[in-house]
Amino acid sequence: MTELWAYSLTWAEVDPLGHPFELDEDAARALAECVAPLLPRADTAKESGRSSLDPVTDFLVERYGRWARGWNWSVGEGDTDGGVVGVWCCASHSVTTADETSALVVAALLEWRDWLEELAERFAALAPPKPLEDPWHWERACARLVTVVADRTQAESGWYRHCMQVLTWFLTRNGIPQERAREIVESAVGGRFDSWVAPDATVVDSVSSRFAQTVEHRA
Repeated sequence: MTELWAYSLTWAEVDPLGHPFELDEDAARALAECVAPLLPRADTAKESGRSSLDPVTDFLVERYGRWARGWNWSVGEGDTDGGVVGVWCCASHSVTTADETSALVVAALLEWRDWLEELAERFAALAPPKPLEDPWHWERACARLVTVVADRTQAESGWYRHCMQVLTWFLTRNGIPQERAREIVESAVGGRFDSWVAPDATVVDSVSSRFAQTVEHRA
């Protein structure tokens, strides 16, 4: 039984450096064959929604690690709000035949993994120097990450939750303890973003400035 959703994932659990993953065409076909028997019927998926996919999620997590839990975290109001996966909509619409759906599951997993690898590259490029002499590095990182998450989620329903998660990931990647990182992000972002609204430059600047100041005071 799937007990936690992708909102709970930490950077340690999703960091591609700590969780190597490769899937060529042959391996992707083999994975789809393993997934197919775990899929619900289309009518069951419509009735039960996301929970009908728990066997698939549990299988992927067991095989690849907890990072795979986000495979169906779709854009907008899918199985759960505010994700980045575009090829998957939701259980009630994406589950069709076993062959078609299993291939879609693999494509969704790969899209989620690509996003994590992109974030790892961005985190490395935005990491502040040590020793840090100018908090502007934190401000720049926040602004760029907010912008890219808003773009990838299309700023749809609940997008700001993943945005806050990404900012927390960035902080923990740079050595700030998990709970403190969450406090910093809550202080900087809480209540300033809304569903279906991409933040304008003024809002991004305000959040990023507060983010940098809060890091300096609490890190």
